[in-house]
Amino acid sequence: MSRARELLDSLYIGARSGEALYGRMFVVSAFGGITNMLLEHKKSGKPGVYAQFASDDSGAGWLDALNDTAREMCTIHGEILDQAGDRERADAFVRDRIEGARACLIDLQRLGSYGHFRIDRQMQTVRELLSGLGEAHSAFVTALLLQRHGVNARFVDLSGWRDEGNPTLAERLDNAVDGIDLNSELPIVTGYAQCTEGLMREYDRGYSEVVFAHLAARTQACEAIIHKEFHLSSADPRIVGLENTVKIGRTSYDVADQLSNMGMEAIHPNAARVLRRADVPLRVKHAFEPDDPGTLIGPEGGKAGRVDMVTGLGVHAFEVHEPDMVGVKGYDVCILEALTRHDLWIVSKHSNANTITHYLSGSLKAIRRAEQEVLKTYPNAEITARALGMVSVIGADLSDMAVLARCLGTLEREGIPTLAAQQGMRRVDVQLLVPRDMLNDAIRALHAEFVPAQAVEVPARAA
Repeated sequence: MSRARELLDSLYIGARSGEALYGRMFVVSAFGGITNMLLEHKKSGKPGVYAQFASDDSGAGWLDALNDTAREMCTIHGEILDQAGDRERADAFVRDRIEGARACLIDLQRLGSYGHFRIDRQMQTVRELLSGLGEAHSAFVTALLLQRHGVNARFVDLSGWRDEGNPTLAERLDNAVDGIDLNSELPIVTGYAQCTEGLMREYDRGYSEVVFAHLAARTQACEAIIHKEFHLSSADPRIVGLENTVKIGRTSYDVADQLSNMGMEAIHPNAARVLRRADVPLRVKHAFEPDDPGTLIGPEGGKAGRVDMVTGLGVHAFEVHEPDMVGVKGYDVCILEALTRHDLWIVSKHSNANTITHYLSGSLKAIRRAEQEVLKTYPNAEITARALGMVSVIGADLSDMAVLARCLGTLEREGIPTLAAQQGMRRVDVQLLVPRDMLNDAIRALHAEFVPAQAVEVPARAA
């Protein structure tokens, strides 16, 4: 989104003119880094406005963070918008939204100073309020940019700003698109939508893709397209080398789900489910290569007997060993409740007679807290949390490829220890656990095994 000016030539306008500019609808996320500043950094965990407000009683920390965010917003749109009048309108938009949020948070702090009111009950609402600021800003600025270039763009704000109602997501979307003429208008829609369901509570940072999917389904779009800065390719080119990657081209929703589970974020699993049920095909395209068809994700899937992607993720093996669980049902209920409470993502799971192992993505601090909870229920259990690398070989149909055997053989030849391995009955993926510091080596080795360099037809060019 921060490269909006470049997108004029590749995505928004390009070679289009007249009626060809319309018949489309764009759902936009915030400009790069803004949501991290408003909430917390997605990868490093560095606190943003929300995190500082939640932990700072004095108020000084979150106020400074909010001011920093406002300045960064203005810096970003100042580089995107050429005309002084457009920049002034964008500055005013930011002031209105930031000052409104500031007033809400100050009032909430004031209420919290009385013992009758509990701020913690409102924190999810605060998170929703702040998250919507980024998408509203980027949608407003993008609409201004397009209007300045002769496009009849329409800013569609789903964030519920100063809205006295509290509609469902379906009602919010229906009300937003009502009256829009797609033949003569180009809607620029916020990726966040305020609704009774609470998108942040349900999907956290994946809300923009969920809004995108619901909007595509409700408008009966002929195709839903996610534009990224890269092709959906056979591996991370930074790991295996750009010259060795292959654009996937076509695959199934089943594969998309596996990619999401491994943190690839091709599309949020809930968004994929909405599109699948609505029979709307999904395409992932390179935003700066408009003539390339990208990768189509649909019910037909990709080729059988082909590995679509080799990817990996750092995980913690959370192993609970309890001899007394043999033959007893429900031992994993306590474990699952603890992991859920501490917001730990379960990538995979394995169990035998007396041991249950969950492979988790999350902070070690949260894992240690979950460990203490489980020990309260099962004081005699032996619990270990070990940092490992999980590498996954994924394809629409791996039935006749002997993938697991080939994976084990390849890693053995390369001197990479396989600490655990598993393959499900659906034959869409194989997961192997290796030492954390050998994860990239394992990805390179398995990618070379299943996607040899000489098979490259169209390199997946990075942005």
